[in-house]
Formats: sequence, C-alpha cells, structure tokens
Amino acid sequence: MIQWLRSLVFTTQMYLVMAILGLWYIPIALRHEDGAHRGIRTYCRYVRWSARWMINLDSEIRGDIPQGEVLIAAKHQSFFDIIIMCSVLEAPKFIMKKELIRAPFLGWFALKIGCIPVDRGKKGEAVKQMLRALDENRGRPGQLIIYPQGTRVAPGRQLPYKVGPSILYTHLDRACIPVAVNVGVFWPRIGIGKKQGLAVVEFLDPIAPGMEGKAFLAELEERVESRSTELMAEVGFQVPA
Repeated sequence: MIQWLRSLVFTTQMYLVMAILGLWYIPIALRHEDGAHRGIRTYCRYVRWSARWMINLDSEIRGDIPQGEVLIAAKHQSFFDIIIMCSVLEAPKFIMKKELIRAPFLGWFALKIGCIPVDRGKKGEAVKQMLRALDENRGRPGQLIIYPQGTRVAPGRQLPYKVGPSILYTHLDRACIPVAVNVGVFWPRIGIGKKQGLAVVEFLDPIAPGMEGKAFLAELEERVESRSTELMAEVGFQVPA
C-alpha cells in the first residue's frame, strides 16, 4: 500500500513537471534547432532521477548508445523505456500512433523532433504514410525508433513482430540496433503502481544492412526476445514457456 501511494505521488508530479518543462521549453524549441531535444532529454533525466529516490526504481543503460543515422527496433513494455532511451539518445524520433499527436505537450514536442505518426488501423495505408513521411524527413538526422510489436507488451505476453521494421530496414539500407528491456516488470503498461528494482534498457549489437526482409525480422525477434527474457530473469521474473 505504501509503495502504491508513493507511486501515485510520483506519477502526479511526473506529469506536473512535464507541463512545467513543456511550457518552459516551447519558446526555446521555437528559437533553437535542438531546443525540443534538449527539453525532452531534460525531462527524461528528471523522471529517471525522481523515480530513483521517490519509488526506489533505478534505471540503467547497457550497450553502446547509438549515434548518427541508425534504425532502432526496441522492445516496448511501458512509458519508462521511452523515458530511458530519450534520456541518452542525441536525436531520437519515433514511428508513433497518430492519436498521440493530441496529447498535451507530448504531441507537439513529438512532431517538433520529427516523429512520424501513422494510422495503425489502416495497415497498408500506414506503411505508405510511414515511407512518405520518412522520405520527407530525410533532411532531419537522428535515430529512428520503431516498436516491432506495434504497442506496449506486458512481460510474459507474446505478440507477433510486424513487418514495419523490415520495411524500414530495407528502405533505409542502414544498420538496425535491436533493444531489449525488462522495464515492464517494474513499470506496468497501465496503472499507477510501480515496483522497486533496476529497470534496464540494453542496446544490442547492430544488425548490418543487406539482409533479406524475412530473415532480418526473424533475427531481430530472436535477439530482442531472448535478451529481454534474460534481463527479466535477472530480476526474478520468469517468462512462461
């Protein structure tokens, strides 16, 4: 009960600070090219710091932090894995569901840094939207992040990998960095309660460009899922067979 109440206080102040920093950084983002990224990094580092002392949830980055123009395909379990990645990446931009555009502050800053909204309900059209927007964004360097399963997935739940990452991998002809996480063990995809522990986001070795699409997707899934299972096992969560 005490941990839940601490989680409630933490979550409340987290969104309050989002509004405060959002208002502070809007004029900075309008004046400076990297202003939006600076605001996002500041907020994400604050959330990691406040989680450490308010709810005893520490966080750790493992592996080499991607630099420059790369494709990142990440396991997505909760909002906290986004927070951790954006606290260290220089210029992240996401393939995101278009509904997030309407989210206060989050939607404006997402568009400002070059995130690409797609309509997940229209699969064929979503792919066309994604590629068209990507070509229009070619002049905006950064780390393009996509979630292969298309949504947050709770620990222990299985969802298939979608074709989006393989389409981007082939279209961009660049290396792909897989990302494994255990974050959902501590920070659930929905709900207030958060657990104490060590949340880990790990950047794995790159998958070099040039693989055939299906082979790439199979390699990506094997790497991300097996390492995420290991990270969750490290903190005592066993994924059902």
